Amino acid sequence: MLLLRSRDSRLTPAFAPVPRSLYLEPHMIHEVFPVGLLQCNCSILGDERSGEAIVVDPGDDIPRILAILQRHNLRVTQILITHAHIDHIAGAARLKALTGAPILYNSRDLDLVKIMDMQASWLGLARAPDVPPPDDTLDEGRIITLATAPDSTKPPIAAHVLHTPGHTQGSVCLYLPDHSLLLAGDTLFAGSVGRTDLPGGDTNTLLRSIHHKLLPLPDATVVIPGHGPSTTIGDERATNPFLI
Repeated sequence: MLLLRSRDSRLTPAFAPVPRSLYLEPHMIHEVFPVGLLQCNCSILGDERSGEAIVVDPGDDIPRILAILQRHNLRVTQILITHAHIDHIAGAARLKALTGAPILYNSRDLDLVKIMDMQASWLGLARAPDVPPPDDTLDEGRIITLATAPDSTKPPIAAHVLHTPGHTQGSVCLYLPDHSLLLAGDTLFAGSVGRTDLPGGDTNTLLRSIHHKLLPLPDATVVIPGHGPSTTIGDERATNPFLI
């Protein structure tokens, strides 16, 4: 949330250019775009065969999210939150109210939901957003899937939940091995790692999560961080100053 750690260990704003829309294979749609005051990277993962979609980290700008879904003729079936910082979760309840899709995040971040008023004050906001408890939890090892068309012979689009505490206690990443894609939330960035000075953060835990859960992934895995430009696991393993 808010800031990233820079190469000289100071905290710097996370407003680098975001990646463009991605079409990872003929049947999978992936749109990535910044939302909200802090330009959180929101992702829409869709299966154009079935028309189902997952929205990840709808921190704000719900009309824009709905417009992108409409453009691709997609309907939201699940709303996934990588962690419960206000810039990633603030729009989830509104999106659920408009679509009926359940909200999923790791229950270890419920303590952060309880201090949403404080989180709003960090951004100078007069009111905190409505953030309900999760309809279901994102635990280590869970696989989130999109339904396929009845006549499809291809396997469903599947995102594997990796619990990566450190930035927050309930932080998760979503790994799509069939698409060489990792949605990393605020755990890993291009040339940096998530901050750990907010409630629930811990530097040693964060680095352990990255080394044990993320760096073992294939080099070619594309990483979409919670803010800023995309990168790859190979590039971060070789050049990230916090990891070498």
